[in-house]
Order: sequence, then C-alpha cells, then structure tokens
Amino acid sequence: MDKIFLIVMIIGFPVSVIGSLLKWPAILMFIIYCLTIVTLAFFMSKATENVSMIAGERIGGLLNATFGNAVELMIAIFSLHAGLIQLVLASISGSVIGNLLFNGGLAFFIGGIKHKRLQFNAYNARHNSVLLIFAVIVAFLFPKFFSYELHSKDVLTLTVSSSVILILLYLAGLYFKLVTHRGVYQTSDEKKAEKETKEQPEWGLWRSLITLIVLTLAAAYISENLVDTFKTVSRTFGWSEIFIGIIIVSIVGNASEYVTAIMMAVKNRVSTTVEIAIGSTLQISMFVAPILVLVSLLFPEQMKLIFTVPEMIAMVLAVLLNVMIMNDGDANWFEGATLVAAYVIMGTGFYLL
Repeated sequence: MDKIFLIVMIIGFPVSVIGSLLKWPAILMFIIYCLTIVTLAFFMSKATENVSMIAGERIGGLLNATFGNAVELMIAIFSLHAGLIQLVLASISGSVIGNLLFNGGLAFFIGGIKHKRLQFNAYNARHNSVLLIFAVIVAFLFPKFFSYELHSKDVLTLTVSSSVILILLYLAGLYFKLVTHRGVYQTSDEKKAEKETKEQPEWGLWRSLITLIVLTLAAAYISENLVDTFKTVSRTFGWSEIFIGIIIVSIVGNASEYVTAIMMAVKNRVSTTVEIAIGSTLQISMFVAPILVLVSLLFPEQMKLIFTVPEMIAMVLAVLLNVMIMNDGDANWFEGATLVAAYVIMGTGFYLL
C-alpha cells in the first residue's frame, strides 16, 4: 500500500505542476489535484503516527489534526481570496459533519470489526463534548438566530468578537489538556498500556517533522490550483458550492486525518482515533473558522460565521449523535456504522439541495 501511494505521489505532484503550467482541462486537473492531495495526506499521516509514538497519543493526535487541517485552511484562504465565501462556510460545516460522523464512524466500524470493544478515556470524551456543544450550538447557532434581527455591520461585529473568544478558549483548552491537567484523568489501564507498548517509530522525530513541513508546503501549492477548478467543476456536474464545500473539500482536505484515525483504530489505539476525530472538529470550529473570519477582513468581502439552516441542523445533529455515542468511553462497529449512515443521509440531502 505504501509503495502504491508513493508512486502516485511521485507521479502526481510533477504532473500537477506541468498540467497547471500547460493549462490542461479543469476537470482533468481537478481529478489529478485531488488524487495528489490524498497521497500527500497519506504520508502526512505516517509522519504524524511516528510523532505520536515519540511524543504521546494526545500530542500526536493534535499534530495530525493541525497538519491535516492545514491543507483545508490553505484551500479555504485561497477560496476566500477568490470570493467563494459560501464554499468556505460549507467546507467548515462539512469538516464538522465529516470528522464527527464519517471519520469517527468509519474508524469505529473498521476498528470494531477487529476488536469487539473500542475503549477510550470517558473523561476526555465528556470534556470534548462540552467544547463541541459550545462551539457548534453556542458559537455557531446563536449568531445565526441573531442575524435575523441585526444589521450586516453588527453581524460582522458579533462574528469577529465571537471568533476572538473561540480562539482564546481553544488555546486555554490546549493548555488545560497538555499542561495543567496532563495525565490527571488518565486511567490506570491507559498508563499501563503506554508502558507496555512495544511499537517503535519507523522515522525519527526530526525526519517526521521535516516530512510534515515539506508535504504541507506541497499541499499548499496543489490546494491553490485546486480552488481554480471549482467553478468549472460546479458548472460541469451541476454541483452547488455547498455540496462541493461540504463533501468534496472536507474529504480531500481532511484525508490525512481519515487515514490516520482508521489506522489507529485498527491498532486499538482508540484514544488517538478519538483525539483526531474530535480534536480536528474542535480545531476547525474553534480555531480555523475564527482565523478565516479574521483573515477575511483583509479581503474586499468579509466572511461571517452565518451558516444556512440545513448546515446548522446537520452540524447540531452530528454533535448530539456523537455526544450520545462517545460519552461512555466505549464504542463498537455498529455504533460506527450508525455514524456513517447518518453522514450518508446528510450527504445525499446536500447533493439534492
């Protein structure tokens, strides 16, 4: 599998560069760009997996979410510059829905086939649930309702102030988990498993970090060119900006997280899987989305965190379903299948919208 991805990446990146310079057809380039980003994401996931073995599951999961979301952040910034604000908002909601339902669900489903019970820290799950409810229901849903009564300028003020608060709370949450309360709520089984683990990283720390940086830069170049194909793809296939953002951009942009989450679940390192799926969602909603709001102030058209009604309903339902399944610190393949089924139903709805 590694060799196949390596071959596709070695061929895909130069072909992407040549195709963009020679102005090949947009549909062909859209396919090439997506395949190339997915292969780059695969090796980004391998690098972050090695880092997690060295630095621990929480830091590894955080790094995977960060570098995975870096790709989507780049796509979003280039889309903002192109004036595709609706697509950016859709990619944010798509990441929330995709990580909670498709990423987590698929990892639980595949990992649950091999292991009958997938256990993880229930306290961490409940801690993440509180932040999820705050980010999606309070920070996203609240401004949506107020937007009906406020002027556009006031809505922007509310969005910017909310964004600053979200960023500060996200950073405070990281400090809580990684510094002041690191290991405080770790179970004895988790501590024992960390001591008994025999798995050794294939790559050293510096090689992994350098690989992550180089692949992220390569993904940035591909992402910029990918954005240029969206309008042609939309006209050709009849896809709306919302569908492209929610399904296509979120899956391509988060490919590395999907790969790593599944690999960790198969290895029964479920804490890392949860840290990736939930941690990435929190990072998107509490850090990436607010950063995009602040970045948009530099462009002619500003982005407000005001989602469509279908997007808000989908995100709220995804959070509630995820909270109910994960709060007990235990999952299985059937619960994973339930999450994936919910994602397919929502995806079908957005396709038909």
